[in-house]
Amino acid sequence: MKLYYSPGACSLAPHIVAREAGIPVDLTKVDLKTKTLADGGASYTAINAKGYVPALGLDDGSMLTEGPAIMQYLADQKPDAGLAPKIGSMERLRLQEWLNFISTELHKAMGTFFNPKAPQEWKTAVTERLGVRLDYLAKELGGKQYLMGDKFSVADAYLFTVMNWAPMVRFDLSRWLAIGEYQKRVAQRPKVQEALKAEGLLK
Repeated sequence: MKLYYSPGACSLAPHIVAREAGIPVDLTKVDLKTKTLADGGASYTAINAKGYVPALGLDDGSMLTEGPAIMQYLADQKPDAGLAPKIGSMERLRLQEWLNFISTELHKAMGTFFNPKAPQEWKTAVTERLGVRLDYLAKELGGKQYLMGDKFSVADAYLFTVMNWAPMVRFDLSRWLAIGEYQKRVAQRPKVQEALKAEGLLK
């Protein structure tokens, strides 16, 4: 399998999941500004018409896109790794609940701050709304190691990745102590460290 990624982007989440599951993937770096592959300049949009990462090239030649779908696919290849509950269970629905929350309420909001064309009024409004969502998240993390309890899941790989953008966009997370402690816990996981180093985000 081939994972198309850009360092530190949301593609870091399935990269972490692949390493946690022990699934070897070929990493193919994408230049998101030029929409080309970093190793040769080939058009990325010819591979993935959406033009953004992540994308996972499967062994049968097909392409899977969208982070939550890719992460669940990877987790289901190695169910013994325990990264996602059994399909059809209430626990799996809870996982999907978290993935949707992260995608719609946190990912898109935090991503706004990377857009140089976003007006300040919009950024201010997004900051206020994001604050409410982070209040909820911090409360949910209280007394738990990870989102689903004591076990690391694909939702944690996704949340860690999105919250890891905060320093890059100068979003102050200091008022949410539970989130800060959570980020530190996840960052210390050996496979997370491996992924960060592989993407050049950690020496």
